Amino acid sequence: MKFLKIYFALFALLISGRLVAQETDSAYVRSHYTKIERSIPMRDGIRLFTAIYIPKDLSPTKKYPFLINRTPYTVQPYGEDKYKLSLGNFPDMMREGFIFVYQDVRGRWMSEGNFEDIRPQTLKKGKKDIDESTDTYDTIDWLVKNIKNNNGKAGVYGISYPGFYSTTSLPNAHPALKAVSPQAPVTDWFIGDDFHHGGALFLTDAFSFMSSFGVPRPKPITPDKGPKPFQFPIKDIYRFYLESGSVKNLKEKYFADSIKFWNNLFKHPDLDTFWKARQILPHLTNIKPAVMVVGGFFDAEDAYGTFATYKAIEKQNTNNYNILVAGPWFHGGWVRGDGSSFGDINFGQKTSTYYQQNLELPFFKYYLKGEGAFKAAEANIFITGSNQWKGFATWPPQNIETKNLYLHPNGKLSFEKVQRTDSWDEYVSDPNHPVPYQNGVQTRRTREYMIDDQRFASRRPDVKTYQTDILTEDITLTGPVLANLVISTTGTDADYVVKLIDVFPEDTPNPTPNPNNLVMGGYQMLVRGEILRGKYRNGFEKPEPFTPQTITKVNYQLPDVGHTFKKGHRIMVQIQNSWFPLADRNPQKFMNIYEAEPGDFQKATHRIYHDTFNSSFLSLPVLKN
Repeated sequence: MKFLKIYFALFALLISGRLVAQETDSAYVRSHYTKIERSIPMRDGIRLFTAIYIPKDLSPTKKYPFLINRTPYTVQPYGEDKYKLSLGNFPDMMREGFIFVYQDVRGRWMSEGNFEDIRPQTLKKGKKDIDESTDTYDTIDWLVKNIKNNNGKAGVYGISYPGFYSTTSLPNAHPALKAVSPQAPVTDWFIGDDFHHGGALFLTDAFSFMSSFGVPRPKPITPDKGPKPFQFPIKDIYRFYLESGSVKNLKEKYFADSIKFWNNLFKHPDLDTFWKARQILPHLTNIKPAVMVVGGFFDAEDAYGTFATYKAIEKQNTNNYNILVAGPWFHGGWVRGDGSSFGDINFGQKTSTYYQQNLELPFFKYYLKGEGAFKAAEANIFITGSNQWKGFATWPPQNIETKNLYLHPNGKLSFEKVQRTDSWDEYVSDPNHPVPYQNGVQTRRTREYMIDDQRFASRRPDVKTYQTDILTEDITLTGPVLANLVISTTGTDADYVVKLIDVFPEDTPNPTPNPNNLVMGGYQMLVRGEILRGKYRNGFEKPEPFTPQTITKVNYQLPDVGHTFKKGHRIMVQIQNSWFPLADRNPQKFMNIYEAEPGDFQKATHRIYHDTFNSSFLSLPVLKN
């Protein structure tokens, strides 16, 4: 989750499960690296605070490349006598001989200047015009000219927000920049990352993260003097957000006008020039460095950014080296644990260890040091279900065929089209009793919801559930899923949540040991879920109301999947109109939801059609054998 994104280094290490190992590694850092701190001048005179860890072996034959991490989450600890517990994404990296560079980005922590969230690219640059690309360029230029024993090559890497800064290093890159790895990169904060999905506000992430991260900084400060995480007065976040009444009430009660990000949400409810200016994808042209984009299929924050970044570079560059790695990981899971399991699901191997040893470290060693032979596939994909690494020449793979999976009456799901007329399911959605995104009581937004059991939702009357017969052969999906719904509503707006689910056989054994008393027989594993705010069904720029009780198509794309539905399993689809408090509630009437009052939220009757003339279905990217 956003509020677990390396905001304080110690806290991040604790949640990643690497603290004990890194305490041991800290002795290695001190004995093998010299730390210096510099304020590096940018072209407009602003200086960025930078911590540099230089290998102590400075013999004439030793030349080292730079590995740079630019972050808004602090480069602490501060002080040249205070060392990080480990360097790089994982311990093996620091033993390979790099000059590790950590920089507070402009306007954050100990760097000068003003911070701007996902700062727009400056299209026409004068000598002193800046953006994140120029700040990276100027940083590399200074490092190459001022740090001894460097080999004239640099790499940039980062996860999440630092992944965004990795991406921004690519346009008009410094000639010394040879390798970049955007990992779960923040990419588009309206379409599909972090704080919006399908135009719907992702409430828990936006509120929890920005309540501390978004507090303005009047001058350079260290984390001990910075804002503290928000303390929820009600521990059950479902109750907290529901009893708050509306997004407007939340802002007025807790933020007023103090959080710039929340003010911008209210000023820019639709996809306008404000959000478009913050889209980095159109600027990923004429890319020179080698690129390895990394992410997780079960990333609750930036799954969209991973695939969108890779595809944009691939489409807009013909000669650039650009590859994709996607595994069964939560946000940053490829370097936070061994990746052998996530939530209730075991993958039968250490997927993160495999990635570290065979992909990330060899990538940087080859392009920055000229060591080894890096021969990764174009798309390096771990397919869950079958639990296998696969290499593809393209992503999505070329050898896929699109198959439509149709909704049928009586909760059936089939690749055969419906052969009857006048068929629909009708139910009532009440935003004052919204469908929870996960079972049980949560004190924070969990990351496991991305892969968790959906049986709790299938028991609700306002969640329509459809499933296939027992599969007689494996079906592997590799690529994006398209939802094609035919609906009607008595309201003038509505959200639509589509969930693709793997239903396990009833005789699936429970794990041994089983401390959580899991019942794996009939387990409904979420493979992919996504939401669309209905008023954006024809585009995010101009919202359009529904005409009540009028049959309407609602089509949208879910993020990419890589999963095998095994023989003996079933495929399930769930459709609902709320996903709370993951996404904010839709009042089910056409309006600016940021201005909604508690009294605006109303019940609506929905129909999902599944007949010969009005077919609702999912278009699936099925991998051919």
